[in-house]
Amino acid sequence: MPSGTTHDRITLWTLPWVASITYGLTRNGDLTLLVSGGFLFSGLMFGPDLDIRSIQFQRWGLLRGIWLPYRKLLRHRSLFSHGLIIGTCLRVLYLFLFVAGIAIFVVGFAQLLFGFSWNWQDFVGSKFHLLTHHRDRETIALFMGLELGAMSHSISDWISSSHKKRLNKKPRKTVKVTKIKR
Repeated sequence: MPSGTTHDRITLWTLPWVASITYGLTRNGDLTLLVSGGFLFSGLMFGPDLDIRSIQFQRWGLLRGIWLPYRKLLRHRSLFSHGLIIGTCLRVLYLFLFVAGIAIFVVGFAQLLFGFSWNWQDFVGSKFHLLTHHRDRETIALFMGLELGAMSHSISDWISSSHKKRLNKKPRKTVKVTKIKR
């Protein structure tokens, strides 16, 4: 498997290609920025190796503790961490649920402390409507960037692993040494 710094180099070297291809296909700077930003974030901080003590895990700094349950639940390089599409979906869902859980606690505490009114049903309904009806292209662009960053990581792992297996399976040539009688 490539090291964390190798994955970083792959991300940084392919970022211009991702941005160029995205802009060439969309001719839209906002979508290009979302895809490129998602790709960079996924490649450096939100990729498949959050299931181990990796560079990506370390980059979360004081917030890296939020990934401890994720690490305990998933086996390294499993379909659920390194799988195409499913790995990114699971990480997005995990992070969303974690942030939502904290938000519920903070807003509930703030309501008790400051006494303001808050309707969770209206809030969630309006955000869900905004996400599903008004920002389709932007949401898809961001997810594509996150997935492309994860794919670059997983594909480089698979290529490296298959290359190592191929090298180990090659039969070694043995040379038979015979003594020449004089």
